[in-house]
Amino acid sequence: MKGILGRKVGMTQIFTETGALVPVTVVEVQPNKVLQVKTADKDGYQALQLGVQDKRANLVNKPGTGHFKKAGSNPKRYVKEIRGMEGFEQGADITASDLFNAGQFVDVTGISKGKGFAGSIKRHNYHTGPMAHGSGYHRGVGSMGAIINRIFKSKKMPGHMGHEKVTIQNLELVTIDANNNLMFIKGSIPGPKNAFVQIRENVKGKNPTEAATILTRNAKPTTEAAPVAEEQA
Repeated sequence: MKGILGRKVGMTQIFTETGALVPVTVVEVQPNKVLQVKTADKDGYQALQLGVQDKRANLVNKPGTGHFKKAGSNPKRYVKEIRGMEGFEQGADITASDLFNAGQFVDVTGISKGKGFAGSIKRHNYHTGPMAHGSGYHRGVGSMGAIINRIFKSKKMPGHMGHEKVTIQNLELVTIDANNNLMFIKGSIPGPKNAFVQIRENVKGKNPTEAATILTRNAKPTTEAAPVAEEQA
């Protein structure tokens, strides 16, 4: 299992040489630092602990400072483990180009946007009641079940909506901009702008496709101004 950590920048659109428009999400993937290597013999499972984006040293407690120092790294803002990943040593830097190729399918995990307190119709996709004036019941919760002076567990009711861990599978990685540490993933991914996400190889075994050739905009040539002839006396 290969994976890397990144930060969602926003959405845009790119064009292929065939003229197809592709909506993509731009993910900034700075080089990930390997903070810890976990093995089956010592820890009971195989994993790499990765960190991305530096933060101020005064925001880290002493145990955390020692942990980052052991890996020879600055304190990182986003730290996650990628299980089943191996092949890198502690303190190594991992880039998106080291793990992924254009045309590959990936799974993206993040924290979805928070919607606050929501009713059962919006939160659980319930049907509304009759919207005529005489019904008197439009967007209610519905039946509470048997009358036993309590609510059964798992009853779908109004409450907090969103801000939960969400994984979207089999998203196509359109292209990688190694110079600017950017990944362009087709479609939308969880979370608001500037949210951290995990990008891992897909687990459902969807085969990679042929990478599309992206249409790039050429820079306009600079034309020097013609010299002005001196006026003859």
